[in-house]
Amino acid sequence: MSSIIEITDKYVFDLFTKHLPNTFTYHNYKHTKRVFQSTKEIIENSKIDANESEILLLASLLHDTGYIKTRKGHEVESTKIAVDFLKSQNIKEKKIEAICQCIMVTKLGAEPKSELEKIIKDADTSHFGKKYFAEVSELFRLELELQNIKTYSPKEWCIENIKMLSKKHKYYTVYAKKNWIERKEKNLEKLIEFKFKQQSIALKEELKAKYKSKYKRESSERGVQTMFRVALRNHIKLSDIADTKANILLSVNAIIISLVLSNLISKLDNPSNSYMIIPSVIFIIFSVASVILSIIATKPNVTRGEFTKEDVENKKVNILFFGNFHKMRLEEFEWAIEEMLKDKDYIYSSLSKDLYFLGKVLSRKYRILRITYTIFMIGIVLSVIAFAVSFKMQS
Repeated sequence: MSSIIEITDKYVFDLFTKHLPNTFTYHNYKHTKRVFQSTKEIIENSKIDANESEILLLASLLHDTGYIKTRKGHEVESTKIAVDFLKSQNIKEKKIEAICQCIMVTKLGAEPKSELEKIIKDADTSHFGKKYFAEVSELFRLELELQNIKTYSPKEWCIENIKMLSKKHKYYTVYAKKNWIERKEKNLEKLIEFKFKQQSIALKEELKAKYKSKYKRESSERGVQTMFRVALRNHIKLSDIADTKANILLSVNAIIISLVLSNLISKLDNPSNSYMIIPSVIFIIFSVASVILSIIATKPNVTRGEFTKEDVENKKVNILFFGNFHKMRLEEFEWAIEEMLKDKDYIYSSLSKDLYFLGKVLSRKYRILRITYTIFMIGIVLSVIAFAVSFKMQS
């Protein structure tokens, strides 16, 4: 931790200890440290340089200092306190301005624009996606009650939290979406379950259906994800089966051809064995045809292996398929993945394309395999008949 971070941490601790009333059971130094730790967590999993990291960590420590003066509009007061303190520490104006912007975006309802603003915004509400959500939420309810702002019953507070988690709040950074949304959903489920317990038995099932459809839309996506997972796994298994069948035909016919060439062809030089020429030719032709078709069935198609930023922005490319990115640089591919993760519809569209084209490949493989097995069967039957007829005519 840099010296300015340590100095700021001590400054905020002393400030809250001396000037913050004990009625602030939620917006206190402990909350500040939670936001600070969550900010560090996102930074460690993001492409943020040292200067930007320092801006974010300083903003996380100073973002609620305005509560020592006022509750309403505390963000503005926090920026004033931050400016005075940071100037005393000889911090450059440009950095102070960036820190103040990060503080202001923590205001409820403010939309982050830059990556730094998204990080501090997610860190400030990280408790929504943490196991300690219920404990922290109760501290906030107690704070509102102690300061005579509003008193909520457990049932009313549960409803307020459901509205917040399902309608008003969302995460912005890729890291938060990947790592905190699942826990947020579980916290929401617990709130809904608690709400159900407050209802009469007669209304319980009706309300359950209502809240599930209204507040748990993200959870309903699990069924969609399971469908894609199972369908893609089945298609891949079918593709493996097709390749195995093709390899079996290829191996069998290769053995047959090698045996015919080594044992039978050498005997055809003898005029007394001329009756075996036609059956042998039929046998070899059908075996060679089976080998060729088996190779065609398993022959991979290689695509161009690259795409443009416009393709990603217009959702025209499926970046989940290796054939579309194997010639791309790692940086370009990572950018495309991050863009896709921001758009749920794009992810599902890519999975659908993957499923569709896997089906097209399977259709081609199994059609060729069916033809191959038919040719192999006909070849065996015709060869046996030809050998039988030739032996009979010779005798």
